[in-house]
Amino acid sequence: MPHREINPYEAMQASLRVASELYGLDDALFKVFMAPTRSMIVSLPVLMDNGQWEVFTGYRVQHNLTRGPAKGGIRYDMNVTLDEVKAMAAWMTWKTAVVDVPFGGGKGGIVCDPNRLSIGEKERLTRRYIAEIMDIIGPDRDVPAQDMGTDAQTMAWVLDTYNMHVRRTENAVVTGKPLGLGGSLGRNEATGRGVLITAREAMQRLGKPLAGATVAIQGFGNVGSQAARLMHEAGARIVAVCDLKGAIRNDRGLDVHALLKHHLETGTVTGLKGAEPMDPAELLTLAVDILVPAATENQITDENAPQVRAKVIVEGANGPTTPEADAILLEHRVLVVPDILANAGGVTVSYFEWVQNRQGFYWREREVNERLVDYMTHAFQATFATTDKYKTNPRIGAYILALDRVAQAMKYRGFYA
Repeated sequence: MPHREINPYEAMQASLRVASELYGLDDALFKVFMAPTRSMIVSLPVLMDNGQWEVFTGYRVQHNLTRGPAKGGIRYDMNVTLDEVKAMAAWMTWKTAVVDVPFGGGKGGIVCDPNRLSIGEKERLTRRYIAEIMDIIGPDRDVPAQDMGTDAQTMAWVLDTYNMHVRRTENAVVTGKPLGLGGSLGRNEATGRGVLITAREAMQRLGKPLAGATVAIQGFGNVGSQAARLMHEAGARIVAVCDLKGAIRNDRGLDVHALLKHHLETGTVTGLKGAEPMDPAELLTLAVDILVPAATENQITDENAPQVRAKVIVEGANGPTTPEADAILLEHRVLVVPDILANAGGVTVSYFEWVQNRQGFYWREREVNERLVDYMTHAFQATFATTDKYKTNPRIGAYILALDRVAQAMKYRGFYA
């Protein structure tokens, strides 16, 4: 999706500044939260299949470690920048605090196009990256996971590379692994399930059921596709979806199971029988009950926010709405479930995976999903209780809730000098 270039780290800082002023955060803590604890940039020489060497750039950022080891995915994308990774690491600090799991915020990325890399090239790139950041990751230091452009296989290479270096088995060093290597049941659907849970809670807040609600979903990767399936199974009507290749709609409701099969076979949502093509930009302004932006940052801006007609926005992506757009949406009475709450299902089940790895005891999928509902529901209620208390919008309410939890932990620990 084409979008206006807005620095995601500056957008995070803008929300943090507003939340800090409302909360009355101590100046010293505010300065600490505005900057990451550690930022690492690494050069990654990789032997390509054609016999030539290429040098890639990789990043790993740890924003705050007060509440526990850093937690955050590894992104493979041509648009990865240090500021983007810093922003996502900070969002992970607030996200883990909102759902109240004992992690801090971290994030990583490599500037590359994963679709143009062979399996062998991607493996060599991954292993070199992990070898370069070995000194700052570990089960009690920083626990990576999958993100855009990476998957369970990538995490298996992360696990193996780390274990070969430390000469012992440390399954808890990474999450999002294949089940055969200590992955958790329910992890693949976790972020989409979190979107489902928070969408249901948001509709209840408006006094309406999720069943029968109309839904438009921007982005059809793991989060968008799983959200579409789960919301369809819950009785919602998915009327429009899009991916990088185009958008489709059917106002009577798309056949989601046929859509998932079509996407698996063709790699795109376009061309689905029984659906008509549409302009992807129009998807964000459809008159639907629920809009799920599940693509990338900066999709809803001050330019298109006035045309948004959804009653509820559930942010499946990180940073899809700019601070300027937030003000417009609030004025138009659009209920926004912010990213640090709405897409926290993934990190919550990653926490469950980390716990299971450390215990050596694995849960049934039903137990994972029940615990996820419990965590996400409590996080939603706490976020909106904070929002109401401070008479602000839900994003700032979520930031204040997170700030309170991280600030209290820092006050208990004190500053080491």
